[in-house]
Amino acid sequence: MASIFTKIINGEIPSYKIAEDDDNFAFLDINPNSKGHTLCVPKKEVDKIMDLDEESYMKLMAFSRKVGLAVEKAVPCKRVGMSVIGLEVPHVHVHLIPLQNMASATFQHKESLTTEEFEAVAEAIRSNI
Repeated sequence: MASIFTKIINGEIPSYKIAEDDDNFAFLDINPNSKGHTLCVPKKEVDKIMDLDEESYMKLMAFSRKVGLAVEKAVPCKRVGMSVIGLEVPHVHVHLIPLQNMASATFQHKESLTTEEFEAVAEAIRSNI
């Protein structure tokens, strides 16, 4: 069965899309640690990051860097943190999280955004890619 991320990539589930290339897809996390929290996922459904072949891993990291630089320009923050945990969804995903403090990195603090706020931050990030 396809993961929720595969369904997002295929357009079966709506998302606040940030970017995509031939191999990867980026979209806003709908349960963000902070405003601008973005997920980068390979289009190929693989459960664990260490199970990616080296080429796919390197492409995902380069794509995540590109998106992370755009997040950093679009969202006021001290830095953009990167985390790969992967327990929530069995599909590799890189979290790019605008950080103001350590609480933003813990996954215990969540922010609520309106549809308009999600759309505005997605557009701001896209415009910096």
